[in-house]
Amino acid sequence: MSSDRDEILHAVSSAVLAVTRHLSVREVLQVIVRSAQRLLDARYAALGVPDDDGSFAEFVAEGITDKQWDAIGPLPRQHGMLGAMLREATPVRLPDLRGDPRFEWWPKAHPVMKDFLGVPISDGDEVLGIIFLANKRTPGGFTQADQDLLTLFAAHAAIALTNARLYENGRELAMLEERNRMARELHDAVTQKLFSLRLTAQAASSMLDKAPGKAGAELERVQRLAGEALSELRAIIVELRPAELDRHGLAETLRKHVRLLDRLHPARVAFECDELPPLDPAMEVAVLRVAQEALHNALRHSGADQVTVRLAFEGKRLALTVHDDGEGFDQGESRGLGMVSMRDRAESVGGVMAVDSAPGNGTTVRVEVDV
Repeated sequence: MSSDRDEILHAVSSAVLAVTRHLSVREVLQVIVRSAQRLLDARYAALGVPDDDGSFAEFVAEGITDKQWDAIGPLPRQHGMLGAMLREATPVRLPDLRGDPRFEWWPKAHPVMKDFLGVPISDGDEVLGIIFLANKRTPGGFTQADQDLLTLFAAHAAIALTNARLYENGRELAMLEERNRMARELHDAVTQKLFSLRLTAQAASSMLDKAPGKAGAELERVQRLAGEALSELRAIIVELRPAELDRHGLAETLRKHVRLLDRLHPARVAFECDELPPLDPAMEVAVLRVAQEALHNALRHSGADQVTVRLAFEGKRLALTVHDDGEGFDQGESRGLGMVSMRDRAESVGGVMAVDSAPGNGTTVRVEVDV
């Protein structure tokens, strides 16, 4: 037991210290869950942080593949055993979860879980989350010693989670201050260039008839000033990227967005993702915005039953695909500013966008960008 306790203390100390390496809350939770699964020899392990809407702001699990998650569907709600643990804030150890009256049901594709051990993650009287294990590989199920170790683990996990939140709150405040500074710079730098641009254009217009050579030189200056203003605007837009991208990266930000839409709309919205390399910040912003616009179009206008978002890394290219099985449209007809905006965003980071659609055959939007 002493060696087990030493090992678990080392593991949770790594999780507590993880925030000093600037890991996100989700990454800290993953450290905790993976360590708990390994050290207590469980087939499944999960950790949930509740939100205020009856679901979970964060939910990480080990033992379940992305394909299984897609089949299971949206994040669990705060019902059944998970809801009971959040309300009761006491450890739960069962030989068979299904025999407990607090158990309700699982989605069809959910793996069968038998022996169960769950512990609340608390800070004083506040329940920050719950951590639970299922299907111990060693015969005999979970023991009191396992419960003691997981309780110890949860106490340290509370420190890690609290520290991660403090770190992210501090970072968000710093980002807000930086955005205010950049807003002032935007006003000072870009506004000045646009004013010069207007005066130069007026001067060129007045010279067209009497001095066309000088007018041409002024028009060249207009082009240069417009290019400089555009570059400065793009740089500021990149720095004003969504805070979620800083916390979670493109893949997880888009995954969370898809899960939210799946809960809010009658259509089934699924997400698939390859393992991605580090991405340029401007590329992440552009791809996220294209995905959001394509999803908006599909869910509001296509009448689709199924929408699938996929991020793939193919060779040295990032590929975003948003496909719906909706009504489709005639590509010869004008589709408004949405398509233009998506194409402009893709091209702003050197990407290309293609749209494939026909009446009755759904729509596929695909963006490819060199990484």
